[in-house]
Order: sequence, then structure tokens, then C-alpha cells
Amino acid sequence: MGDKSRVLIGRIGAPHGVRGEVLIQSFAHDSQAIASYGPLETEDGTRRVELSVVRVTPKGLVARITGVADRNGAEALKGLALYVERSRLPAAAEDEFYHADLIGLRAVDPEGRALGTIIAVGNYGAGDILELRLEGTRETELIPFAGAYVPSVDVAGGTITVVLPVSVEADETE
Repeated sequence: MGDKSRVLIGRIGAPHGVRGEVLIQSFAHDSQAIASYGPLETEDGTRRVELSVVRVTPKGLVARITGVADRNGAEALKGLALYVERSRLPAAAEDEFYHADLIGLRAVDPEGRALGTIIAVGNYGAGDILELRLEGTRETELIPFAGAYVPSVDVAGGTITVVLPVSVEADETE
């Protein structure tokens, strides 16, 4: 299921202004809390990033990165994924899950038959969406992460129960 010791907590977006500020896409429950976790790391763990939130805008958080003083420095960070040690995050509440816990789970239907593996979790504004790689294929299906489609999640057991949308089931019977 991959390394679960670090969690993707944000991503640096475009520069904001000429003084080195950047837009941050925060994946923290409270978006501004991203700065409270201390130094963040890059995906490969080779760089530490310290940031402070300057203000909140409709496009995301505007933040200052320690050591970045101009637009060129901010531009060089664009797209950088930011990770935090899992031990620095609060425990997930009951029926809440970190995306990192869902990725890699084996998906089964309500009768226990293998459907595939969860390979990604996205949110495009209307709630979380699970990307399911269908068993034995390279095809994927997007599943709303809602009770009607995901009645149970067993992180410890490594499985997630998925009720496929009708359109997927109809495609398989044709």
C-alpha cells in the first residue's frame, strides 16, 4: 500500500506578486492549519519547506516561504508537493479517513468479489471521488466517496466495499 508515514498536505501553486509569495493549495481540514505542522517536506524528502500564511483568497492561501524573497524564487517552487510526517497530524475521527489510507485498498463488492484497487482520491468541488482501477484491466472508474457507493471501509483489513454505479455494471454485461 505504499509509504504511509508521510501525508500529502498541500501543493505550491503560482507566484503571487513580486515579493516571493505563493498560492498554496492546502489539503488540511482547516486549510490555514498547514502552517502549524512545522516544516514540510518535498515528495522525495530532500527539501524542507517552512511557510507562513499571509492571507486567504478565493484561489487559495497566500503564503511566504522561508528563504524565498522574489518572484523568480517563487516561480521555481510552482507545483511542488508538500508532505508532513503522519505523526504530526491529528488522529482521524470515526468514519473519517486520510486519503493516504484509502489509496491502495482492495475494493470488493458487497458480496466480497474483487473489483480492483483504489489508486487515487480526488476532490473537484463536490466531494471526494475514489479512482478505482478495475481488476485485471488498465481501466479506471470514478466512484463518489459517499455511503450509497462506499458502505464500508476497513483500513486495518485493507479493503473497501464499493457499490458500482449502474452505468459501470451495465457496461460489463454488454
